Amino acid sequence: MKNILLIVFALLMCTPGVKAQSCCVKDADFKLLAVNADFKASHQAPEPFEYTPKSGSMITFNTKDAAKDGQAFYVPSDEPTNKVLIIIHEWWGLNDYIKREAERWQEKLGNIDVYAVDLYDGQVAATPEEASKLSSNLDNKRAATILSGLISKIGNNKLIATLGWCMGGTWSFTATLLAQEQAAGCIMYYGFPEKDAKKIKELRTDVLYIRANQDNYISQDKVNQFGKEVTATGHKFELHSYDAVHAFANPSNPKYDRLAAAEAEDISIKFLKKKLQLD
Repeated sequence: MKNILLIVFALLMCTPGVKAQSCCVKDADFKLLAVNADFKASHQAPEPFEYTPKSGSMITFNTKDAAKDGQAFYVPSDEPTNKVLIIIHEWWGLNDYIKREAERWQEKLGNIDVYAVDLYDGQVAATPEEASKLSSNLDNKRAATILSGLISKIGNNKLIATLGWCMGGTWSFTATLLAQEQAAGCIMYYGFPEKDAKKIKELRTDVLYIRANQDNYISQDKVNQFGKEVTATGHKFELHSYDAVHAFANPSNPKYDRLAAAEAEDISIKFLKKKLQLD
């Protein structure tokens, strides 16, 4: 109990700069859940996988933390474009699965630059225990600084959509808030919904939420309330639910649901093409 109280206190005391303030406390739920034994047990270790990138490569960019640059896996469009997708990894980190997904989504979407951002500064988990430590110890201020640095590198003349799974789904919403008027669509795969109505009011774009009905950690009530708050901003909230487990769309998950993942992906692709005017 003492450790939990210390974690909560640390989160409440986190006070980043103006652009990052909206994302500091909001993932307290996930940090606490990350150390939950049942939650860890529900995540099987990713199946071994090595990937040689075809068109993407790692890049670095400046952040407000002068001592450390941010990094991302960048997949450029074949032609100049003002359309961008930021992909945010699960609690495993920016592994080869995410790099492959970044290239695959870029190929499906077409004329768009894709950045798979690294919130762990190069660290990658191979086991649920390692992932639990990385995600529960994630410095929210640093993560927000990384996202802000990437958005600055992208430039202020681009449309930016965000996509993330699990922990990354939670941070996908933060990233779209940080993108401000450049935001052009937010996709959250079973991420923790923001609960602070004041922060949700900062939203500048529509939200697509992909839910797993067998997810015991994010209740339908929380998702519904989040949807109401999003709708209250004048933007659309699109919810699609599947009779599947948490992380069903992760191909590295032994419980990967191919059919549900394919359907959710088709819906996500259509959403992004519409929001980014790629058709």
